[in-house]
Amino acid sequence: MNYNEILEELHTEAIEQKDYSNKLNPKTLQNIQTIAQKSFNQKGVFTVLVTLSIYKKIHSKQDIRLHRKEFKDGFSGRSFDTKYITPILKKIGLPSMAESGWLTRTLETSEPYNLNYKANIGNKNVKKSFLELVNDIEVNKVNPQYILVELFKLIIEIQELNRIEITPLKSPEKLTITRMVELLEKQFSFNYKTSYGAKLPVLAFYAIYQLLIHEISRYQRCKLKELGSHTASDRTSKSAGDIELFMDEELFEAIEIKLDKPIDATILRIAKEKIVRFNPKRYYIFSNLGIEEKDKNEVFGIIKEVKQEHGCQIIVNGVLDTLKYYMRLINNLEVFYQVYSDLIIHDRELKDIHKQVWNGLTKELNNEL
Repeated sequence: MNYNEILEELHTEAIEQKDYSNKLNPKTLQNIQTIAQKSFNQKGVFTVLVTLSIYKKIHSKQDIRLHRKEFKDGFSGRSFDTKYITPILKKIGLPSMAESGWLTRTLETSEPYNLNYKANIGNKNVKKSFLELVNDIEVNKVNPQYILVELFKLIIEIQELNRIEITPLKSPEKLTITRMVELLEKQFSFNYKTSYGAKLPVLAFYAIYQLLIHEISRYQRCKLKELGSHTASDRTSKSAGDIELFMDEELFEAIEIKLDKPIDATILRIAKEKIVRFNPKRYYIFSNLGIEEKDKNEVFGIIKEVKQEHGCQIIVNGVLDTLKYYMRLINNLEVFYQVYSDLIIHDRELKDIHKQVWNGLTKELNNEL
């Protein structure tokens, strides 16, 4: 089996509740528990541990503490993770970083992962557990398969306990565009006190485009690209926008959504660079805050310049105004609500609070319908 198959096989063993706990001592099991409990907040630590474990399983003679090629007899953990591990973690629904666990600065230092590793990894308990598990694998010769399966089992259990089901609409046929927009406005503006809230309007547009490509003639031959990580940099994501539509394998339209940022000249200049690079027919920029007043002339100047030089039409507008307009075009508002709710439920970056708020708003709506 190759690296991907091994990782997927271990995940399958975890789903099937294969028990290796009797092969591990209590201290190791406690360290696994610590990593599992913090895996969603310390994704870098989790990803690096998985990467080192899988690498050791394939290359038994490699000292996995030497995670950089610059070390004598070292290897590139980051390259291995980027190519093999993180993509599969995303595929099977386990915690993962945008590109690699080694993007976490405290994990990429030029220092082997010995027990006296100096950099501050997460909190003290997470650091201690991570280094002791690496030491178990490398020094104490513990089979990394045992550690990973027990770790995956605990994470799957946590995911199941935290799974939130969105309350279905009681009378979906009574849902109006005005009420739907009000609901989205409340959701987008809620103070979540955590990251990823800005992904919600991206999901709303992604949901509505799933309907538009089947109902509007302009998009009949279009396909939506799968959503990437909302925190991935432009360099990492290699995409033109938050949402991309392709026609005949070529980029047709790109949508960039700035929930709490006004559209200024800098955003337009970045958009121009992407247009030159990716060559879409249209480029949409939506913001809740509209166009920065002081930059209006430059913004419209760039829009005109791009149209003349590259043939691409840049369209700027408000988030809610555009969603309201698109809702008038689709045949069934209930289907949009359901598709959007499903995206929220299954999104791996959103936190529980985002799902709980949407559930609460749905219950509020049910009381009115």
